[in-house]
Amino acid sequence: MNHTPYLDVHPEVAEALSNGDPVVALESTIISHGMPYPDNIRMAAEVEDIIRNAGAVPATIGIIDGRLKAGLSEVEIDYLGKHTDVAKVSRRDMALITATGRSGATTVASTMIVAAMAGIRVFVTGGIGGVHRGAEATMDISADLEELARTPVAVVCAGAKSILDIGLTLEYLETRGVPVLGYQTEDFPAFYTRTSGFRVDHTITGAQEAAAILAAQWGMGLSGGAVIANPVPASHEMDLAAVNTAIETALSEVSKQGISGKAVTPFLLARVSELTGGASLKTNIQLVFNNARVGAEIASAYAAKAC
Repeated sequence: MNHTPYLDVHPEVAEALSNGDPVVALESTIISHGMPYPDNIRMAAEVEDIIRNAGAVPATIGIIDGRLKAGLSEVEIDYLGKHTDVAKVSRRDMALITATGRSGATTVASTMIVAAMAGIRVFVTGGIGGVHRGAEATMDISADLEELARTPVAVVCAGAKSILDIGLTLEYLETRGVPVLGYQTEDFPAFYTRTSGFRVDHTITGAQEAAAILAAQWGMGLSGGAVIANPVPASHEMDLAAVNTAIETALSEVSKQGISGKAVTPFLLARVSELTGGASLKTNIQLVFNNARVGAEIASAYAAKAC
């Protein structure tokens, strides 16, 4: 484990890693910038409970007072969820936030970095970032994609957020050599919906096969992670037409208001939630719960292979 002087590993997480027990990383941006308080705190606690009940140890990742944290306490999670001045931290921001002693919520990219530092191989999130619509003009491409190409952590997600250009996102991942594995699906999910109109690279049958592929990839010394695309349960899937209408409206508002950079995704997700009467937020919560169950199963299978 590559623990750095900047990293604190929670005792429960450290013990699990030392024993070779399964650990699942969780991001904190969804807590600070994805949902309103106190819904965000309740969701974070439920996700950790799901992972524990499935036999793994949760490690919610964030930055507190300049310290990278692999595993947050309840007090620290509450702090990130309650305070409005918590920074949204990707790779480029990590040195600044730590050097100045500030607190921050980690994105997919920065969560992967901290997880890899601690020796955690499986990470659960809602959806990955990607190539934004209109990126041919704006060059707005999420750092998540580059991190997937360089950092050896598997990301269990409900595909890419449907506010993105999913076709270009998949092309980018292919170019960077990142395997996109459909968890019991041939179709790449689009966050709120089970399909996007695009296919995954390979369909995997379950946790054991996912673990075998990850073990082979890293055992051969191949760099980077993998996307394990796990569709939202059918009972919580949103209507595709309704989602697309809300997204198009929100994207138009982004353009009119001149919103850019890291502010785009939080604005779009919040606006889509408003436009769908809160339905998208409910779907978001359920897909994270589903990803947590699958992620814990994969982490357990991978830990068994690594023994």
